[in-house]
Amino acid sequence: MVRRHSLDSMALYMREVSRYDLLTAQEEVACALAIAQGDETARQRMINANLRLVVKIARRYMGRGLPLSDLIEEGNIGLMRAVEKFDPEHGCRFSTYATWWVRQSVERSIMNQARTIRLPVHVSKEHNLLLHCSDDLYAILMRDPSEEEIAAHMGISRERIQMLRESMVTTESADDFLHDEGSFTLYDITEDPLAELPGDHLDGAIRDAMLAGWMGKLTEREQEVLRLRYALDETGDPWTLDAIGTHIGVTRERIRQIQVEALRKLRLLTDEDHISVDEVT
Repeated sequence: MVRRHSLDSMALYMREVSRYDLLTAQEEVACALAIAQGDETARQRMINANLRLVVKIARRYMGRGLPLSDLIEEGNIGLMRAVEKFDPEHGCRFSTYATWWVRQSVERSIMNQARTIRLPVHVSKEHNLLLHCSDDLYAILMRDPSEEEIAAHMGISRERIQMLRESMVTTESADDFLHDEGSFTLYDITEDPLAELPGDHLDGAIRDAMLAGWMGKLTEREQEVLRLRYALDETGDPWTLDAIGTHIGVTRERIRQIQVEALRKLRLLTDEDHISVDEVT
């Protein structure tokens, strides 16, 4: 049954956030500098200007155990963290930077929900590992990893990845209160759902510079393993662990260990750069 009060609340919220103007690149820089000086008005302006971005991101997680209103609330927490940590000298627009923080906050809330519905312990652990691996790959690839890439990284089948994702869906879908005999539709909540989020693909020059900086802090062998494993040079397909092991002259297990250690280092480096998509403290 449609929850009318939820529908009304969401419509009211969307009308409210649509009143705020988006910021230009110059205005973002000005706000960021003011925020660094403790300007609360500038902080609130930056938050308000990006509330619609949170809704757009939250929509992509509908049907995974939390109603849209909760997803938006969690996303707003991530947005506030992004506002606190944004440095305009990093070279990207705020929306690009904030997207990572919003996603992290939303995904963690979904993971916590999975725990509250008493999933089997081994499934909950796999969910945690799935998010963990997804974060690792996102930090390297600067895009959402495919199911095949996640499966290869976790050492399980693509079908198992699909099952894990599907098991996070509960019977109370967030879609329920968005379908009604009235005229209110998903189109009223956000712009074109097929349009890319600003954080889906970083500007090429920014991406290359960021990745080169992080990779340069790894050992030569770690760099080689990651470049081959994820085709970072874009010169061919990703190599298997076995193929890399044969190429370098070590065992498959040793390559896996090098990969894990390299990803651990990258996560620390991206955390230092305030671009973590993993745990945010």
